[in-house]
Parts: sequence; C-alpha cells; structure tokens
Amino acid sequence: MRRPAPRVAIAAALIGIAVVSWGTSATKSAARSSRAPQQNNAFRGLGTWVDVYDYGPKFQSSSDARPAVTPASIDDMANLGVKTLYLQAAQDDTRSDGFLADRKLAGDMLRRAHRRGVKVVAWYLPHFATVRRDLHHIEAMYRFQSKGQRFDGIALDLEWTRDVVDATQRNRALRQLAARTRQLVTRVPLGAIVLEPVLLEDINRAYWPNFPWKRLRSFFDVWLPMSYWTNRTESSGWNDGFRYARENIRRVRAHLGTDQAVVHVVGGIADHASPTDSVGFVRAARKAGAIGWSIYDYVTTSSSAWPQLRP
Repeated sequence: MRRPAPRVAIAAALIGIAVVSWGTSATKSAARSSRAPQQNNAFRGLGTWVDVYDYGPKFQSSSDARPAVTPASIDDMANLGVKTLYLQAAQDDTRSDGFLADRKLAGDMLRRAHRRGVKVVAWYLPHFATVRRDLHHIEAMYRFQSKGQRFDGIALDLEWTRDVVDATQRNRALRQLAARTRQLVTRVPLGAIVLEPVLLEDINRAYWPNFPWKRLRSFFDVWLPMSYWTNRTESSGWNDGFRYARENIRRVRAHLGTDQAVVHVVGGIADHASPTDSVGFVRAARKAGAIGWSIYDYVTTSSSAWPQLRP
C-alpha cells in the first residue's frame, strides 16, 4: 500500500529476473483450479490496514522506538466497528522472520482478532523480480497457523515497479504469479490490491502501462482499488472522496469486463482526509455496491473519523 516516502518499504535489491515459463494450457489449468469460497466474507464491511512498520519491532526507525500497533490494538479496532484487519504479514526484507515479517506477532494478532470477531486478511507486496521468491512469501501466509487459527483471506498488493522496470516483463511476471497463487490459495478468498485506474490512465500513464486487467480476472475473487483521493490535487478535479472512489470502481469493473466484479474499495491517506470526503467515500462505496471499504491506515485514522466510516 502506498505511503508517503519516509514509510515506503525498501527491500534489498534482488539480482536478476527469473521467469518461470507458463504456456497457455497451464494458465487455463490455473483458472479452472479449485476456487476459493465465493462468500468473500473476509472482505466485507469496514476494514482497517496495518503494515510491518506499524507493528514489527525490527521495522522501527530506531532500536528504542515502540511499534504503534500491538495485539491489544485489536480490541480498539473491534470497538470501533472494524470487521476486517488487513495485516501485512509478509515482507521481502532482511529484517523479516523468514518468509513472514514477524511470525509470533502475526499469531498473537490473529488469535486476538478472532476472539473479538474480527477477520484477518494477510497481504504481501510482490516485487516480481523472482516469481518463485514472491510465491514463497504468499505460501508462508497461506500455510500459517497459530494454535489452530488461520488467516481468513490473502491479498496481493500489486504496485511495486522498481525491481522490474520494463512493464512487459513485469506484466508477464504478474500473470505467472497470479496463476500460481490461484493454484495455491483455494481455501480462502484471494484479493488483488490494485493501483486505481484514474491514476494509471489520467494522472501518470507511465506508472504501469497496459496493466493486464482481463488476463488477471480469473485469478482473483475480490478487487481492492487504492482510491487515494488525498494524493490528487484540487486542480485535477479528483481530490474528492466520492467522485474518485465511484469512478475507480466503475473503471475497474469496465476493465474486467463485468459489472459483477466484487470490490472492496480502499481510500486514504487517512490523516489527509477530511470528514466530508470520508462520508462521500463511504457513500460512493455503498452506491456502487462494493462489499466493503477501508481507509489507509489504522494508525493515521483519527478517533473523530471512525463515525464517518462506519455503515
């Protein structure tokens, strides 16, 4: 998920591009593989976001800094009406605990959330340089258990461009990763956290050219466009929670070729969002038939904003 520059995740550079060869028959096979449950309950209703910099001790800016989010924070989320916690459970970084960011804390937060009736979707930011390495992180999230508790959904944050600069190569790696992830993730719903179409088409066409919407359609159950109207200027006409969310949901479905595409819309950045725009954002989500909505992120969402975000 995109953040202001000081908090963007910078992983150690990966050397080379290893591309796994997949033919047409393999892609069709992945599309026909056992599908995740279609209820998509893990993505319904009000959500909130936590990344590794919020909860991981090893990811703090200094050794004496304390994470802003702890397992006890789950109680506050539940009291605020949050139905789903979107937790960055894996990070391709030397500070990570193997293929997960922090195994113990992920387990503590997962169990606490389930005790409070909050679902947890684990998310990961693929780098696309090595499909196999990205898949290891995804598999670690999918296989993870803590005293019998497992994540309720998996989501891929599809926005990283630095490791594979060439868009054609990146799109190829993305399709391969999506196909292999779909073969793996069958027990829970799979979400695609995607760059918003307005950004890709109107604001910065060079960011990710020719994003392969339709070629990804069969692999994901839920689409989560990052409709960050706070990143848009007043002069652009897009600095509006209602208009930006509504248009991005419309375009996502148009690109996928179906108005039945399941959407959970993400807004933000929280500490730059006005109450009026937050209300408009939620109204757009409901009007468009999105199954859920959330603002990025939990730490930067003020206490006064939550009443506007609740249904």
